[in-house]
Amino acid sequence: VQLQASGGGAVQPGDSLTLSCTASERTFIGYAMGWFRQAPGKDREFVAGIGWSTGNPYYARTVKGRFTISSDNAKNAVLLQMDSLKPEDTAVYYCAGGYKAGFYQRISVADEYLYWGQGTQVTVSS
Repeated sequence: VQLQASGGGAVQPGDSLTLSCTASERTFIGYAMGWFRQAPGKDREFVAGIGWSTGNPYYARTVKGRFTISSDNAKNAVLLQMDSLKPEDTAVYYCAGGYKAGFYQRISVADEYLYWGQGTQVTVSS
């Protein structure tokens, strides 16, 4: 397994969840790792990313201020802390690694990632 994601579940609006993604080898990380999500009937969209050497986070406007991405370089892992969850956050969340570009302006572009985790379902509903 290259990227293993976990931590999804069913919660109520306002609750929190933490997603985790672990790379089996450093090779599968690249310059950055990211989280994307796909809701039923919608395209996959960028959620958050983090530069692996800089630790700098990047967020979609829809989650900024509510989600926090962090990395554990020693464990080759990236976490996504999701607070104040809303029903519109309901989706399958995918972690991505192997970011190809040497700069971060394209960190939100799915095609820049070589490796993808299997996806974990997050459902926010009352």
